[in-house]
Amino acid sequence: MNKSNHYLLSQFVSVFGSLFFTLFFITSVIYFIQIARITSVIKITFFELSKLYMFLLPKVLIFTLPITFFIALAVVLFKLSRENETIVLFSLGFSPQKIANFFLAVSTLLSAFLIVNVLVLMPLSKELQANFIDYKKAEARFNIEATEFGQKFSDWFVFINDSGKDYYKEIVMYQNEEEKDRVISASEAFIGNDQGEISLELKFGKAYDITAESINQLDFETMFLRALINSGMEDIESIKTYWLDIFNDKKKAKDFVFYMLIALFPLATALFALSFGIVTYRYERNGIYFYVFSVITAYFAAVMLLQQFHPIAGVILVFGAAFSLSFITFKQKILKRF
Repeated sequence: MNKSNHYLLSQFVSVFGSLFFTLFFITSVIYFIQIARITSVIKITFFELSKLYMFLLPKVLIFTLPITFFIALAVVLFKLSRENETIVLFSLGFSPQKIANFFLAVSTLLSAFLIVNVLVLMPLSKELQANFIDYKKAEARFNIEATEFGQKFSDWFVFINDSGKDYYKEIVMYQNEEEKDRVISASEAFIGNDQGEISLELKFGKAYDITAESINQLDFETMFLRALINSGMEDIESIKTYWLDIFNDKKKAKDFVFYMLIALFPLATALFALSFGIVTYRYERNGIYFYVFSVITAYFAAVMLLQQFHPIAGVILVFGAAFSLSFITFKQKILKRF
């Protein structure tokens, strides 16, 4: 990397960093509000809250990184033009075409990362989040209170004498079957997660099978009882299986078009940012923000309109049109003048 590239990159990173953290904070607050709505249904600890936020992080990045990149690139070049530093760069032989090649390479790397985020991280995080919420909802059904009758764990009636956070003391369980009754007593019990299933771990107790003819007793140190529930939790699909479904599932097809086009936004619009940022400041000191937000609005409007069409064709059409138009704009506005 030569000195001109290094200087441009350092200026860009400075502006990009401040914009990114601002947008990242605003977007995170919005998603934290969504998480807060979930806590009205389930109880979660601070660690579990952080875990839920990590599941949302790929979606936060897909909305913040592309827009931040585009705005930061336009703003930093406009700033350099205002201070006549672009003229100095051009005088040193660092032409607009070289600037374009450099930032096209950067935008390609960013779009590649975002595509991986869309195709791999977002489906996984979405299913992990759904399973986590389903598990917590299922766990909430087994909040057994001390000294209360008529409570159940799966198909067992339960009575406990004392309880604390995630543990119980002096527990008695009863199950009635057609030909026999079962009774379990234990000094301690703990609610746990055994490979994604809710389980009750009993410590230091006795189990009885009672029939009309006999009573069988079993002494145990540890016994696990799994809850017979339908929590709604599903196995994690493979990435290939998840996305092959876009031709049958309209919701997934729309998501594919929407998120893929957002991932390609930096590459599709990088030349627009250069076209609006490189100016002769004496004559073009106004209008950059209007152009920047016009591009963002037009691009996302096209994305929303073409979500209804074939997912692959929609991505190719919008990206191809945006990139071609940005190239024509850059050629007419910048290359012919500088």
